[in-house]
Order: sequence, then C-alpha cells, then structure tokens
Amino acid sequence: MPRLVLAGASAVALVAAGGIVAFRAADAPPVRAVPAAHVDPGRVAARSLRDLGAHTRGLPAATTAPFSLVGVTWDRPRAELRGTVRVRTRAQKTGTWSPWRSVTTETQDVPDKPGKNVRGGTGALWTGPSDGVEVRVTGHGRTLPAGLRVDLVDPGTGRTTTRAAGRPVPVRLAAAVEPAGSPAPSDSPTVKAAAVPQPALVARVGWGADESLVKAPPTYDASVKAVFVHHTDTGNDVACADSASAVRAIFLYHVQSEGWDDIGYNFLVDKCGTIFEGRAGGTDRPVHGAHTYGFNTDTTGVAVLGNYTSVQPSAAALDAVARISAWKLGLTGVDPTGTTKLTSLAPDGTGGKYPYGTEVTFNTISGHRDGFATECPGTDLYAKLPAIRTAARNITWPVPATSLAGAAKSGTRYYTKGAVTLGWKATGAESYEVRVDGKVVAQPAGTATSAAVTLAAGAHTLALRAVYAGGKVTDAPAYAVTADATKPVFGSGAALALRRSTVNTTAVPVTLGWKATDNTLLAAVRATSPSAKTFSPTTTSWSATAKPGSATWALTATDAAGNAATSSVARTSALVSEQSAYRKGTWRTTTTSSYLGGRGLYSSSRGAYASWTFTGRSVGLIVKRAKNTGAVTVYVDGKKAGTLDTRASTTAYRQLAWTKAWSSSAKHTIKIVVAGTSGRPVVGIDGIATLR
Repeated sequence: MPRLVLAGASAVALVAAGGIVAFRAADAPPVRAVPAAHVDPGRVAARSLRDLGAHTRGLPAATTAPFSLVGVTWDRPRAELRGTVRVRTRAQKTGTWSPWRSVTTETQDVPDKPGKNVRGGTGALWTGPSDGVEVRVTGHGRTLPAGLRVDLVDPGTGRTTTRAAGRPVPVRLAAAVEPAGSPAPSDSPTVKAAAVPQPALVARVGWGADESLVKAPPTYDASVKAVFVHHTDTGNDVACADSASAVRAIFLYHVQSEGWDDIGYNFLVDKCGTIFEGRAGGTDRPVHGAHTYGFNTDTTGVAVLGNYTSVQPSAAALDAVARISAWKLGLTGVDPTGTTKLTSLAPDGTGGKYPYGTEVTFNTISGHRDGFATECPGTDLYAKLPAIRTAARNITWPVPATSLAGAAKSGTRYYTKGAVTLGWKATGAESYEVRVDGKVVAQPAGTATSAAVTLAAGAHTLALRAVYAGGKVTDAPAYAVTADATKPVFGSGAALALRRSTVNTTAVPVTLGWKATDNTLLAAVRATSPSAKTFSPTTTSWSATAKPGSATWALTATDAAGNAATSSVARTSALVSEQSAYRKGTWRTTTTSSYLGGRGLYSSSRGAYASWTFTGRSVGLIVKRAKNTGAVTVYVDGKKAGTLDTRASTTAYRQLAWTKAWSSSAKHTIKIVVAGTSGRPVVGIDGIATLR
C-alpha cells in the first residue's frame, strides 16, 4: 500500500525555558493552489516532573496548551517505574477538574532494537480536550526512573486547513507509488493471495497520520504467523466520533513521546468496529511492528481502543478483531484456531517474558500477556479470544449457510417422505460433501449450491461439509431428518352424534368424533366438509352444528412428512315438531317466537305423555328449561331410559337436553311422561332432533 508523503515536511523540536519541550510538524505546501495551507497533525508538549519529596515527583496544577491524551515517560526504555502515577485534568470546555485518575505503570513495549532516543513510558490516558493538568508519581521504596516528564498530546484535527480563511478545507495530499524508503518489490516477502475478503478499514491518510514524523522506512518479516491482541489502555471514554483523533494521539505518543519510528500497532479497532491502519508499510504485507516485545517478528498487533481489565468489549469490536485477524492470517493460509512456534528475540535482562532464543508455542491469535509480562489486553478481552479465534476461522473457512427443501420442520426435527434437497450458499470451497449419518453420499463441486438426496425410512442426520484448499474443512450444523412414507391411520373413523345445546331451525348441535394415529408424528387433523377447520393432533372431537338435511362430514389426518389419510361419514339431521307427537292426557299449546316454529306444548298433568316414532341412529329431546319447570320420565322403545329434570336457574328455550345414540339406524319410539314434580309440575316440550 502506498505510504503518504508530505512534500517538504519535516519534524521540528522547539525547546523553551522552564523544561518545556514542544514538537510540531513544519508547514507542508498544499498539492493544489490554496493560500498558505498547512496540515494540523497535532503536537506533543512535555513538562519535566519536579521533586515533591517522599519518593514523589510531580507537577502542580498548571494551565497548559490544549491536549487530549496524557502519559508519563522517562529516559531509559527498559527501566521500570515501580509505583503509582495519578493525574487529574481540566476540561477545556467547562473549566472543571476531573477526579484523580490512575495511569497504568506497566512499562510499554519498545521496538526490538530501541535507538538512543527511545524512552520508557506508561500507558497513555485519553482525557478529551483539556487545558490543565496535575501529576503525582510516587515510588514504592525504589528510586524513580530518571528523566520523568509528563507528555501532553494534542491530536490536532488531522485535516488540512487554510490560514487565510481560518477554516478547515479538504486537500488531497500526494502519495508516492511505493512506501518511502521501503525495499523494492522483489526484495519483499512473497505471500499467497488473500483467502478472505479484506475488511473495510481507515487508512493512515484517513485518520491523519503525519508521515513526516515517521523516522525510518518500514521493515518486513518473512510472514505473519500469529496475531497478538492488545488494548490501548487509554481508558474507555473515547467516543466513536473521536476514534481517529485517539489513533492520531497514540501515534504521536509512540513517535514523539517515546521516540519510536512509527505507531507500534499494525491495526487498531474502536468499540464501534471501525478498523484503522496502524504502522505504515502496507496492510497486506508482513510489516514488522512494535507491540509484543520479543515476539514482534512474523506477527501482527491488533489493539482495541480502551481498557478491558474490568469492562466487557463490544460485540462490534470483537467482530472487527476477528475480521482483521482472519484476513491477515489468511494471506499466508494460517488457521486462526491453530498454533504456531515463535522464538523469543528479547535479549536476557531486558524485560522479556521468555529467555532469548526460547521457542514458544502460541495460539495463532494470542493475547499480549501470552508473550509479555503484562495484563494486556485486559481480563475481559482476553477471555473473548477463544470466541474471536472461532469467528476468525469461520470467516477464513466459512461454515456454509444451508437450507432444506422437501421436508417440514416440527420441533427440532424435519420430516420427509424420502426425497429432499439440501441447498447452500457457495463459500469458495473447492468441493462439498453431503453426509447422511456421517457417510458421504454426494461430493458436489465447489460451484454447486444444492444436492438432491433420497433417504431411506427412519431417522437420520443430514449435513454438509465444505472442503477448502489444503484440506481444511468446516461442517454446517446437521439436520435431524425422519423419512416416513406411511400414512396416518384412523383407528376410529369419523362418527357424528347429537349433543346437548341450543337448537334453532338451521342448526342442530352435533359432535364429530375420531381417533387418528401415526407411526412417526401426527401433524394435524382437518375437517374439509361440510365446513373447513384444522385441529391439533391430540384433538379427537369437534362440537359443531348441522343444517337439517343430508351432509357428508369428512376428515383428513396428515403426518409431519405430509402423508395423509381420510375418513368421512354421511348423515341426515332432522327436527320433528311437538305437534307431530302422539299425545295423551292434558296438553296445551303455547305460541311464542321462542319456540321452534313459534309454538310449543306444555302440561302439568301427572301421567300425561307424548311420543314420536322415527327412523335414525341418534335422538335428542328438545325442551324448555326454567326455575319452575319439572321432570319427565323418558322411555325408548317401551323401556325406561331415564328421568330428565328440566329445571334451570335461568329460562332457556329450544334446549336439546337429553340424547341417545345407536350403532346403526333403525325405527325407534321415544316417549316422555310428565312426572308431576311437587311445586313445579309444568313441563314444556318443543319436539325432537334425529340423525340417520
């Protein structure tokens, strides 16, 4: 990737009285004609810390030039600061002072071969726009490092501005075709084409790197064997809108405060999942960074903005780390869930975790703490590394997204009559394997997106495996599938009978009953005639109404595989009025619209009776019910069949209150006899209902 070159730009150090050192970039001429344009890449102001006694050095509260990031540095890069560092800052906008905040005192990584101007440093704390600072550095029983100072980083705007207008204007900066000072293409390592799409990222020009400050051309490793994940330890107050400013501030802290050649990380990620290019030299090349002392060779460093010692990283940040890791490792075909061996290059006695020359096995996505004595990347981010590895592997060798046609799902299992089609979205695999119960039954080519499979009767697992170059495989989640070609069975076919309820001239209350079973899974029972209704597989009856006359009542039972069985019954329903009854004893006719046909019979004469002779298989007695009505004795075909008390708490007409059914249709006689119930001898009748 081309590295941005600011024509005519150079770094200038200004030394002023009082131990204040300020760094800025010299004015750079614009590429196009705009009056007196210059780049605002930010600056670092440094103030020496004075002796405050009791093993403490610091800086009393002081007004400063604007800054947004603060850290403490010292002369010797490998010297340790054993103690505490606390700062408080004044907000530029409100003028209020923050509480005291701790700055991580762990010695920051340094380049593998630090130059004479490289300094040691704490972590850098993001404060947001500030214009005042107070610092306290307290040693724990040891001499504090020499040359302590506080570095105040103003990230600037990172944009080109026009002095005459005093307002920012975008200007395209010139870029060299090759990174300045980089080796010729033939001298660089050759890498395989990326197996993973490159994720979107913000290039250095996008976050406003001042390339004139970079002290040396990039160096390249032979390969990238592992990714080390970090947190920047800058605090968790960086808004996503300020991420570019934070990256620019870290760049200035690494280069100007600590004296490094360039920003140490190869990539940085914010909590919204934005990926930023870090160290210059080409994102797709094995650029040697400064992020994991002793193991910077053949590795790349990815840092998440923030501190994750006791804060959970965002899902977007984790996804971004997985995507950039998958892409970077994919350039050389490295498995994100694998391991690799690296040799420690930290000279003994310089703070490395492992002795010089020690061969160490790492996960190909590891945490900073795995290779260096540090808490980085924080406990909560470190705990997410297994999930990041899995996600990165699935990006590198995607798990196929599959679908299953020709089968219906019920619960967690699919059901089919036998023939199904397994479909998938192409993932770039060389080929696929369709597996039934673990055995390969088809091997479609890498261009295929479906396969037809015929399953034998019974329960199976059906799965797809993607086979990638080099033999890498990923398995899609298996389907549990049952093949079944057997229809459901109606153990008891459709049967219709009268039921107790209210009757009217167009609706005779009936119950349709059945019992259906299946050898695998009954899905539903549906009524298709004389009206449509769907029932659950456990339902065995339907309370309906029949229009007087003939009708066919039909049912269809369907299993989960789609096999279907039917059962039906044809019946004729009829209403027979009370006027057609043979009567003996005293009966009177009453006329009211509440009765069927507008008329009914009533009697209070004990022993009075009415009878009907009919042909059918089911009969029901229709009566009036009320508080003051009494009982009747019911006889069928000359034999007492029961007693019906017509009393009820509320008055109700046309009540089918008593029923009897037979297994076949035949001629029968039903007779009711007034019981003469004490205090309420009256009974009212409205005829009978029959089914045949």
